[in-house]
Amino acid sequence: MTLEAQIEEGVAAMGLEVPASTTGTFAKYLELIAKWNRVHNLTAVRETDQMVVLHLLDSLSLLPHLGAAKTLLDVGSGPGLPGIPVAIARPGLAVTLLDSNHKKCAFLRQAKTELALANVEVVCERVEHWKTAQRFDVVVSRAFSELADFVAQAQHLVAPGGHLIAMKGVHPFEEIARVPASHKVARVLELEVPHLEAKRHLVFVEAA
Repeated sequence: MTLEAQIEEGVAAMGLEVPASTTGTFAKYLELIAKWNRVHNLTAVRETDQMVVLHLLDSLSLLPHLGAAKTLLDVGSGPGLPGIPVAIARPGLAVTLLDSNHKKCAFLRQAKTELALANVEVVCERVEHWKTAQRFDVVVSRAFSELADFVAQAQHLVAPGGHLIAMKGVHPFEEIARVPASHKVARVLELEVPHLEAKRHLVFVEAA
């Protein structure tokens, strides 16, 4: 099965509605990660067919839960996960990719250019040090840090009424118990990602 066919099958299995042109862009993105990975070690996942499930579909599982968000900040974006797949699928959503690693930021800028992602901005900075007047409807992290640290470091970037969303594996009961009193966990959703046997959850955190 071709890479594009794998992607189409996975997206269809998730019941996601994305523009028809996205399949080719998703494939080009995964091939770009694989190309850079040979030199820069962006991710431990080496094969593009594994990336379809472990990176692409896993990131896209966020899509149905963004509500009416117009702006999204991806904290600790790494090679652009989940921000770039979400930006490709939702061209009307303004996505900012934040990472402190300069090699990863170089990759993110290259991906923005090669994939012609007009709705993406790249910021190379530590989240707790980044000062900006902008606030975001959704601030998301995927494998960035423990929940309490994520809240402490990123809370200043959330717009009024917005959410912090942490993408986690197994239900993080102990991490939730350590969320600071200034915030509360609004809900925890279990996700279904096709062909992914590991548990996945979204944790929604808002100001108390």
